[in-house]
Amino acid sequence: MDFGYTPEQETLRREVQQFIAENVTDDVLGELETAEEGGRGVHYRELIRKVAERNWIGISWPKEYGGQGGSRIEQYIVEEEFARVGVAVGGAGSGAPAILAAGTEEQKQEFIPGMMKGDIVFALGFTEPQAGADLAGLQCRAVRDGDEYVINGQKMYTSAAHYATHIYLMARTDPDAPRHRGISIFLVPMDTPGITVRPLWTIQSDPPAPLGTTYGMARTNETFFEDVRVPASMMLGEENAGWYVGAMGLNLDRVGASRYLISVRRDEDIVNWVKENDFGGHSPADDPAVRDKLAELWTEAQVCRLMTMRSMSLVERGGNFTYEGSAEKVWAPEHGVHTTETITQILGPYATLLSNSEEAIEEGLFAHNVMGAFQSGINHGSVQVMRDQMARRGLGMPRG
Repeated sequence: MDFGYTPEQETLRREVQQFIAENVTDDVLGELETAEEGGRGVHYRELIRKVAERNWIGISWPKEYGGQGGSRIEQYIVEEEFARVGVAVGGAGSGAPAILAAGTEEQKQEFIPGMMKGDIVFALGFTEPQAGADLAGLQCRAVRDGDEYVINGQKMYTSAAHYATHIYLMARTDPDAPRHRGISIFLVPMDTPGITVRPLWTIQSDPPAPLGTTYGMARTNETFFEDVRVPASMMLGEENAGWYVGAMGLNLDRVGASRYLISVRRDEDIVNWVKENDFGGHSPADDPAVRDKLAELWTEAQVCRLMTMRSMSLVERGGNFTYEGSAEKVWAPEHGVHTTETITQILGPYATLLSNSEEAIEEGLFAHNVMGAFQSGINHGSVQVMRDQMARRGLGMPRG
C-alpha cells in the first residue's frame, strides 16, 4: 500500500500553502486569539468566504449540496495546511458527517451549503453536569407537543455556543427506555427563545494561551434550555435512535487532519525547537537520550498518521467503520500526553513558564500545552470508554 500523495495532491497542497501565505494575515490571527467571539471576526469571516469560493470546504461532500464529490485525502490536505496555522476550515466537530449520513433531504439542503460558506456553525450539546464520560446518563428532556418538542435541561462545555448559529443537541425523549435508547438528536437554532449561554473561563484564560496551544481555549460555556420549542422536523434521524446517530457522527468526526494534528503538533514543535535552540551553549540535540526519546515519539506519531489514513480509506470505500475511530481516540491522545511529559523533562523548569513570563519559551506554548494535554483523554469521548467500544465492536467481546 502506498501511503504517499499523488503529484496532483501535492500540487493542491502547494496551492493551499500559497493561499495561506497571502491571506492568513496578522489581522486574522489576531481575531483567532480573542475569546469573546471565538475568533469569528470580520477578517476571519472574509477569509472563510475566500476559502469557500475555491470550494475547499467540504471537498469530499456530495456535489448536490455544494461539495466537490472529491476524495477525503484531498479534504485532509486542505484541512491539515489550515490547521497548522490555527484556522479551522473542515468538517471536524461540525456535525456535518452525521447530517450527511442520517439527515433528511431537507436538512441536508438547509445545513450543508451554509456550513461550507461559514454561515452556519454548530456547537456540540452532549455533556451535562452529571453526564460526561457516562453520556448515556444525560437528563436533558425533549417532550413531544404536537409538531414540536419542548426541551428543558442543561449542557456543559458547549465551547462554541457563544458564537454558533445552531447547537447539535442530544436529549432524552423516552425516560422509561433503557439508557442508550430513548435519546434523540436535534438541530436547534441558538436564537430560539429559552436558550441561555453563560461563559466558563478555563485555566488557559489567565494568562492567555498562545495560538497553536493544544486545547488552549480561554472560554467554554454552560447552556441552559427552558421550555425551548423546536420543530419536530429538526430531529436528526429517528426518534429514540440518537445514541447511535451520535456515536456514528463522533466516529466520523474523529477522522481528519484537525484531530490528527491535536496529537502530533507537540512532536513537531519540540523537534523544531530542539534543532534550533540551546541552553547556554548546550543544545538538547547533542544529548543522545533526547534524540532517542524524540525518535521514539516521532515513530508513535507516524502510527497516528497511518491510523488516520486507514480510517479515511475505509470511509471513502464505504466500508464498515465501527471501532477504528475509537482506536484512534485511544492511541493519539495518550501519545500526546507521552510527548508532553517528555517535553517537560527536556525543558526542565522552563516547561512551567506561561505566556506572561519574560523567560517563557515560545511565548509559553509548551507550558500551556502541559495544562491542556490531559484534557485530550476526556474530550470527545473518554479513552476508557473508547477501549470498551474497541473491545465490543472490534474484538466482539461481551459486555462486562
